[in-house]
Amino acid sequence: MPTLPESVREIRLAALPDGLPKPEHFTIARTPPPVPGDGDVLVRNRFFHVFPALRTLLGGGIPGAPFPPLRPGDVLFGAAIGEVVSAPPGTGLQPGDLVRHFLGWREYAAVPAGQCTPVDDALPDPVAHLGAAAIAYTALTRDAPIGRGDTVFVTGGAGGVGSMAGQIARLLGAGRVVGSTGSPAKAERLVAELGYDAAVIRGAGPIAEQLAKAAPDGIDVLVDNVGGEQLQAAIGAARTGARFAIVGTLAGQMAPGLSGTTAPVEIDTFQLIIKRIGMRGFAGLDDGQGRPSWVERVGGWLRSGELTFPHVRVAGIERAPQALHELIDGRHLGTVVVEL
Repeated sequence: MPTLPESVREIRLAALPDGLPKPEHFTIARTPPPVPGDGDVLVRNRFFHVFPALRTLLGGGIPGAPFPPLRPGDVLFGAAIGEVVSAPPGTGLQPGDLVRHFLGWREYAAVPAGQCTPVDDALPDPVAHLGAAAIAYTALTRDAPIGRGDTVFVTGGAGGVGSMAGQIARLLGAGRVVGSTGSPAKAERLVAELGYDAAVIRGAGPIAEQLAKAAPDGIDVLVDNVGGEQLQAAIGAARTGARFAIVGTLAGQMAPGLSGTTAPVEIDTFQLIIKRIGMRGFAGLDDGQGRPSWVERVGGWLRSGELTFPHVRVAGIERAPQALHELIDGRHLGTVVVEL
C-alpha cells in the first residue's frame, strides 16, 4: 500500500441549522486515514457531488428514504469519484482504478467493495458520472415517456437534473421544451445553451400565466424538480393524457420556514381525473439489468457534442460548505462538484 498522509480532512456537521444551512454549520476536521476492514476498498477521493437533498437530511430525514439523517459530529456523504489505493482480492479492482461510491465529503474513504462501482470510459469525462443525465434520461423514457413532437415542461431547468433534461428531451424528439428557473440570466442560458425554447421565471409573475404564454397549446410531459406553484401550473396547462415524472421537491426542501422534510402543495385532483394525467414519483435507477441502458446513448451524445454536461467545479475540500450554501442560494447552473 502507498504511504498515506498522517492526517486527512473531512467535512462534519457542527450544528443543526435553524433554517437553511450556512458554512458556519459545518467544520473541517482532521483525522487519521481510514483503516479498511475486510472487504473494504481504500479510496482517495478526487471529486464529490454537492446536492440540495442534504437539506432534508439536516432536517431529520424522511422515514423510508434511502439515506439516514445527519446529526452533529457526523461526516457528510454523497456521490463521489475516487481512485483505488488498495482493494481486497477477488474484487477485480486494482490501485489506480476509478470507482464511484457514496462516501464523499472526505479525502479518503474505506468503502465496502459491494458499494464501489467501477468507472469506465463510457462517458468521456469521469466527472459526468456525478451528473444527473441518468435521472433525466430515465424520467423521460420510463416515468414520463416522450412522444415525438410533445411539449415538455421541466421545472428547475437550471439545476443538475434540469440542465440535462431540456437537452435530452430535445434529443428524444420533443417538439417544444419549456423550463423554469429563478433569474433572467439563467433563463437566457436555458434558451441559448440548454435546448429550451422558452423559460418561465420564478418571481416574475404567476407561473401559470407565464407557462400559458410559453406553451399556449398545453404540455404533454412534465419533469418536476420543484413542486409547489410550478406543479400547480403544470396541472393547469396539461393536455389530456399528460405524463408527469415527479423527481424533486425543491420548493419544500429550500423553503426557509420549513424543515426540508415536507413539500406540501394543494392540487386540483379533478384536473388529474378529467385530463387523465399520469403522475409518477421517480422510481430510482436500479433496473436490475447490470450496465444501465442510458450509459451508451448518453455517452454517444456527449462525445458528439449533441449533449453538454453543465457543471461547476469548486477546487478544494475546504470550499465545500460554501459551495453548498451557494447551491442553495441558486448561484450556480448545473451540477456542483468539489474537486480535491
